[in-house]
Order: sequence, then structure tokens, then C-alpha cells
Amino acid sequence: MSNHSFSNLHFFNRELSWLEFNERVLGEAQDTNNPLFERLKFLAIACSNLDEFFMIRVASLQGIIDANFMKIDPSGLTPTEQIESISARTHKQVLAIYNCYNRSLKKSLEKAAIRFIKPNDLNKLQLDFIQGYYANKVFPVLTPMVVNRNQPFPLILNKTLNIASLLGDVSNPDNLLFGTVQVPSVLNRLVEIPSQDSQKSFILLEEIIKLNLASLFDDHKVLATGCYRITRNAFLDVSEEEAEDLLTAIQSSLKQRKWGSAIRLEIEHNLNPLLLKLLEEALEISASAEYKIRGPLDLTFLMKLSRLKGYDSFCYEPIKPNVSAALLDEDDIFQSISKQDILLHHPYDSFETVVDLVKIAAEDPNVLAIKQTLYRVSGNSPIVEALAQAADNGKQVTVLLELKARFDEQNNITWAKKLETAGCHVIYGLLGLKTHCKILLIVRLEEGLIKRYVHLCTGNYNDVTAKLYTDLGLLTANPYFGADASAVFNTLSGCSSPSHLYKMTLAPISLRKKFLDLIHKETANARSGKQARIIAQLNSLVDTEIIEALYKASSAGVTIDLIVRGICCLRPKIPLVSERITVRSIVGRFLEHSRIYYFYGDGEELIFLSSADLMKRNLDRRVELLFPVEDPKAREKVMNILNLALADTSKSRVLNSDGTYSKFHKRGKETISSQDIFLNRYLCETTPDEMALTRAKFIPVISYKEVKS
Repeated sequence: MSNHSFSNLHFFNRELSWLEFNERVLGEAQDTNNPLFERLKFLAIACSNLDEFFMIRVASLQGIIDANFMKIDPSGLTPTEQIESISARTHKQVLAIYNCYNRSLKKSLEKAAIRFIKPNDLNKLQLDFIQGYYANKVFPVLTPMVVNRNQPFPLILNKTLNIASLLGDVSNPDNLLFGTVQVPSVLNRLVEIPSQDSQKSFILLEEIIKLNLASLFDDHKVLATGCYRITRNAFLDVSEEEAEDLLTAIQSSLKQRKWGSAIRLEIEHNLNPLLLKLLEEALEISASAEYKIRGPLDLTFLMKLSRLKGYDSFCYEPIKPNVSAALLDEDDIFQSISKQDILLHHPYDSFETVVDLVKIAAEDPNVLAIKQTLYRVSGNSPIVEALAQAADNGKQVTVLLELKARFDEQNNITWAKKLETAGCHVIYGLLGLKTHCKILLIVRLEEGLIKRYVHLCTGNYNDVTAKLYTDLGLLTANPYFGADASAVFNTLSGCSSPSHLYKMTLAPISLRKKFLDLIHKETANARSGKQARIIAQLNSLVDTEIIEALYKASSAGVTIDLIVRGICCLRPKIPLVSERITVRSIVGRFLEHSRIYYFYGDGEELIFLSSADLMKRNLDRRVELLFPVEDPKAREKVMNILNLALADTSKSRVLNSDGTYSKFHKRGKETISSQDIFLNRYLCETTPDEMALTRAKFIPVISYKEVKS
């Protein structure tokens, strides 16, 4: 820690704080006020979150323990103590997840005439269907394996669902063998079976396979059986300095994810003890890393169930994104941006505006160059297609496509190859740094002069997640932003280091210092008796130095309101330390992903947006951008977002000094859901007809003179 005046009592452990976040996601699945199918989604997300948590965070801690590196974290816990606390907490959370599934969601599904049929309850019609389905679709893709002297224990792939069997040798009854078969992921796990009434009936694929195990091991007697699932270490260890080709090195490392050491073992609660012992020995896993499940392993299949057609009443009403009013006044998007900065608030404002901008730039003969950073893009990205088309049209296209974006590595490798083939200049990221900033630069020739258009945002250029995450984007033709954008891209391509930026602040060069300077100025103002306030909305607050600066600001009299969706290591309401700090989290229909930083600034009221959270990795090991919001209308819009988030009494949870979160105490106040208010407000601003008309107007112009006329 940078200041020894603060002890480990002043910090929460980041892993336990993350588990509190996942508890809030689980809370949305438990909330009966949410539509049924949305509750299924939240439960699936909570399970998927846990998978990633074990693969990365728990695996990392286990690696530290294995290396005998016993460094104490800011909360005072050793890696071993962290693992022990995580284990206790995750076992409770898994129990709560399955209580939600078994006691609430399954019953609600049955009321909606959607049932999971147990094998013992199948009627003859259903049994006949299953036998035909198994013979024609399932059996041909199964690979049963038996462990014996000639065949060692097989390599079980990460996150796959498997069925273990205890087998008796027909020729030698005393010889017990271990058999296993993977439930094929190429087939739908959720199998609809005939029903004689109006309800929908389903059975899980593993149950169909279990009913037919005898046919797989026909030389053996199946004595016991049960499902199991392994979570393995998925941390990629790529030595960038030694790698001659980063793309090839990452491709090679991706294969290791399938075979990393076992971190967690999920088993059916009544798994035969001998089978369990065999798994423990083969996987070298401890009992504390075992999770006995009362229900289907891996509930992420509920996401697919939530997409069943014909159940609209069990889902949120579809969102109809708004087109910004600033774009309705002009026939040309470049002219609209030239007149004023335009702030987009996704998903309420349509992300199609950004997609259209790239598409138009790709076809516009006056556009000379397009430069863009890409971190996570969709599997069928219209932006990548537009960039490839721009290169095909002869424009200079430069794309920094971050190959080290976790769990998107393979997707990004595919897009990188496509862009290179199209003639784009592709940069695979920077040595030792992840490029996490989100920036688009379009260079256009207008009346013989170069003009630059810039888009900066807090989220990814991903048309799919832009419908699910709240993010902010800024469109500007401000020449100072344009100059900064050019300097940033020159830095990313290795041509120069930015000696001076007019508007933007870049990590890892100066972002940490910028944040600390802003906090210190508020602290100094408070000590001088001036009004001082900080408001921040972000995903995670972990960095110790930033937290200590906030503690000092609070002690000096600065009022600090933090809206931290996920991890928060800052402990609020500590006497004489953080009494003036409140922390709340909003988990709702949309994932709150925006990063907004507000400083009162002795009345100047500084407002910034950023790609960065307040974490050491963002400030020191990533390329991130912080940029100011200066246009009056855009500033008003950002402040409205912050004020509504602080007023939320529906989805807001308040962080207590013990690390738990509580529902907002309304005390007679009305129920306010910030996300619902934004949905309703934007729906009233633009009709679907107006949106279609606006998109039709965004066509390339042949020359700038046409726009002027």
C-alpha cells in the first residue's frame, strides 16, 4: 500500500466482493417481480459468471499457492485464506442457486405448462420417441471410454458435461471399472418430447443417455452412474516478449484451456462413493473443491429455454432504441456531428447510429481513412464487415484488434485474418499491454481540407452487447479531439509517443496521475471550506492508491457518491475515514457498463467518460482513455444519468460497512427504477417510423458541395 495509515481493515477482498456482485445477479433470478423467462436468464448468467470466476480468479490464486508465494492482499488475507473464504462462500451460493431453481423456477415453469419429465415418469409415447431420438441422433456421436490397464484415465475437457459409470466385468464380477462418456455439446441439451396435453415437455440429453448406457457398455454391467463436470484453469500464459508471432502464440495457448489443472468438480449429490474416489484421484482434486449438486449440472441451458417462442408475456417488452434528436435535423450524419457533439446512451439510443457511421464512411468517396480499436466484437459483426468493405473500396483502414481480450481470443483471431485479407492494416495489440480503449477516427476531405470525426465510448463496438449493456458514446468533430485521436493511433501503431494531448488522457501514461490530481483538488477545496463533491459510476473499484485518495477526500469533507456495479474494495462508513462515502450497485435488466467521473471543481463541474475502471490493470497495464464531456446538452444528459442512478430505489443495493449489500430503504419514497425511466423516456422521443426515416437519410454524399447546397 502506498500509505501505511490505512490498514487491511479498510479494504474488502476483491474476490469476496465479486461474489457479492454475483449474489446480486442471483437476487434478480429470485425476484418474482421479474418476468419468468428473465429470471431464467439471470440464473444462467449467475452460473456462467461462477464458471469464469473459477477458471480465472480461483485458478490464479491456486497458482500463487502452488508457487509458495504467500503475499497478503490489501484486506489482510493470504492466498490460502482467500481460497478458504471463497470455498465457503461459493458453496453457499451454489446451494442458493439450486434452491431458486428447484423451489421456485421449476414450479413457476410448471404453472406455465412447461415441464421437465423425469425418466420414471415417461409414458410409452415419450419412451418410444426417446429411443428413436437416441438411435438416430445421439448414439452415432457418443464416445464411451473405459479405464483399465490398457487405457488410462481420459482427458476430460473443461466445462463439458460427462456421465461416470461404475462397471462390473461380466467375466470377472470382482473387477470393477470406471466408464465415462461426454454428453455431446454439438446436440441440444434441451430435448422437447411429445406431450398429450397443451403443455411443453422436455428432458435433458444426459437423461436420455443414462437410459441407454447399457448399450454403450454392452460387455459390462452398469452398477452406478452419475453426472460430473470439471472447471479447469483457463488463464492464458503467453510470453509476448519471446513470441515471434503473437497470433500463433495465442492460438497455441488457447488449446491449453481445454487441459488446464482441475479447479472445481461438480457432481450429482448422490454420486456413488467409489466413483467419486476415482474422480478425486484421477483429477487430483480436494474435497473442498467438490460441489454436490441437487439438480442438473450447469444451469446455463436455461438461457436457451428462455428463448422459447410464444412466451412473450414471460419476457421483458422488446426495447425500441431511440435515434438521437440531434441526428434528425440533417440529411447527412457528418453534418449533424459537425454542428454539435452528440452523446449516445445505449441501449436506449440505437447503436445502429455507430454501425451506420462506419458503413457510410466505408462508401463515402470523401473519406480517406478509417482507424478503429476493437476489443470485443460480435460473431457476425457489421462493423468488421464495413471496415473490410472500406479497405476494398481503396480507403486506408487501420484496425487495432486486441488478441488478448479474454475468452474472445479465437473470435478476434478470425476477424483479424478476415481484415488482413481485405487489405486492412491490422495491429494485434501492444507488447505487454491490452488495448482496452474504444475509439474510432474517420478522416474526410471537405472542400479541399482534412476534417476528422471521432467516436469515443465506454463500451465495446459490439452490436449484440450494445442491446444488453448500458454504455455511453460521444460523436464529435471537435478539432482538438481529432488531433488527440490521431496522436493516439500513431502511438498504437508504434510511430510516436503522445507528447501532448489536448482533451484526452491516456493510460498507462498519465491516467492514474489524472485521477489522483482530480481527487486531490477536491480534497484541497474541501479543506479550504469550499463545496466539494465526487460522483463516479463504474464497474469496479479495486485500486488501493485511488481508494486511499478517496478516503483522504472523505476525511477532508468531500461528499462522494459511488455507483459501482461489481467489485468494490472500498469500505464505506468507517468513522473518520469514509463517513462521507456512499456506495451503491444497480443490477437490472441491462448490465450497467458505463464509466462516468464527475468532480465539482469549485463550480466548474468537470465531467469525464472513460473506458477504464479504477483498477490497477486499467491504470497501469492497459491502454485506456479518459475524455471530457463539454457540450452543454451532452453534459446535461450525463448528469441526468447520474442523478437518476442515485435516485434509484428499485434495483439499487447499498454497500454496508461489513461488505454485504442491502435493499434501499425507501422510507415513504416512491419506487424509482432508473432503467425503466430511461426506457419510457426514450420510447416517447422517437417513433419507429421516425427511426426508419432517419436511417434512410444516412446515405453517402458524392461531394461536400452537395451538402453545402
